[in-house]
Amino acid sequence: MSEEKKIPYKIYLEENEMPTSWYNVRADMKNKPAPLLNPGTLQPLTFEEMRGIFCDELCKQELDDTTAYFEIPDEIKKFYKMYRPSPLVRAYCLEEKLQTPAKIYYKFEGNNTSGSHKLNSAIAQAYYAKAQGLKGVTTETGAGQWGTALSMACAYLGLDCQVYMVKCSYEQKPFRREVMRTYGANVTPSPSNTTQVGRKILEEFPGTTGSLGCAISEAVEAATSQEGYRYVLGSVLNQVLLHQSVIGLEAKAAMDKYGIKPDMIIGCAGGGSNLGGLISPFMGEKLRGEADYEFIAVEPASCPSFTRGKFAYDFCDTGKVCPLAKMYTLGSGFIPAPNHAGGLRYHGMSSTLSQLYHDGYMKAVSVEQTSVFKAAEEFARVEGILPAPESSHAIKVAMDEALKCKETGEEKTILFGLTGTGYFDMVAYERFNNGEMQDYIPSDEDLAKGFAGIPKFPGNEV
Repeated sequence: MSEEKKIPYKIYLEENEMPTSWYNVRADMKNKPAPLLNPGTLQPLTFEEMRGIFCDELCKQELDDTTAYFEIPDEIKKFYKMYRPSPLVRAYCLEEKLQTPAKIYYKFEGNNTSGSHKLNSAIAQAYYAKAQGLKGVTTETGAGQWGTALSMACAYLGLDCQVYMVKCSYEQKPFRREVMRTYGANVTPSPSNTTQVGRKILEEFPGTTGSLGCAISEAVEAATSQEGYRYVLGSVLNQVLLHQSVIGLEAKAAMDKYGIKPDMIIGCAGGGSNLGGLISPFMGEKLRGEADYEFIAVEPASCPSFTRGKFAYDFCDTGKVCPLAKMYTLGSGFIPAPNHAGGLRYHGMSSTLSQLYHDGYMKAVSVEQTSVFKAAEEFARVEGILPAPESSHAIKVAMDEALKCKETGEEKTILFGLTGTGYFDMVAYERFNNGEMQDYIPSDEDLAKGFAGIPKFPGNEV
């Protein structure tokens, strides 16, 4: 029997095969990610300093770089079963369309109302806030997937949810905004006049369309100025990559079930939650010398933190109220062009992924958004899923790599992450279809303005 007949289009794990623990890739890293720093003292952030912003249990997860596995609490596992396990899909139709000898698989995370992988960490962070007896949480959101997921999780657990949404996304994605409100969240366009830091940013950058860095500043201020609230984040942090490891653990278990080993693993990269979650167990094998894989991070050319950023300590937010993180960064003051249609608009990258990239364990490429949407539409027409713009960055490069196999005759096995659906992103698809979408690549001079804001202290020269 041929492989095509043995391997189904969609591979699902049984309920008893679902992961029972999250995997912490930092435990297997020889060079650990640099610690967060207190911007006032330039010393590593302590648990006591961190717990004023984050929930206690999440602080412990954030600081722990030696524990390999964290057991998933029963209530979170129960919630996961509403939409997990998610399918691993063999892209037979795409392979046929491309006439490639490559075998293409994607892990699809869009089978929930939030339309993305973000719910995996949203329910975890909301659970720990509830367990601590808090009233609610504050957060930021760019394209709106994280805000949507968090509003769902908070509604499920009875927590108040306050979301600061990047202003251009607030205006471009009204339906995503309304889903958040439907689940009970209060949604504010950022920067706003509701916080001191928001007013300061508006004064310094009048008419700004906002950025994740702006929204983070406002959300942190809102959390620290209200009793019984904490701040939660949808990407970048170690704790988020930990929760998202459920994606990679499921993907690897499904592939192992059928004796499949990917040669190449591709993920879109904004702050790192999806990419880090997908690659974690595979990267662990590579770090331990048990197997080898090629990892590719794909980012937008308009916000190229990996491919054109600096590896340095920088503020995680535009208002400079958050700790310093060592990461590939474009500078906390960098604001992507307003014509940038998707998410992936954060100025920095996860410290964990930044260290892995710096150490040569993976590579990164940047792609222009018109080519991304072209790939998205080609994918939708043959695979039957309208992909999120973020995911479509990975689709674009997966297709490129499959076409290279067509040229060389190599039968590589490619795995990429399909983080979610694009049904709330139709304004961007409309602009592409009308020929109104433009590519924007920041000049060296544009980037230099952001780099100038990176804090200067001994050992942090850029």
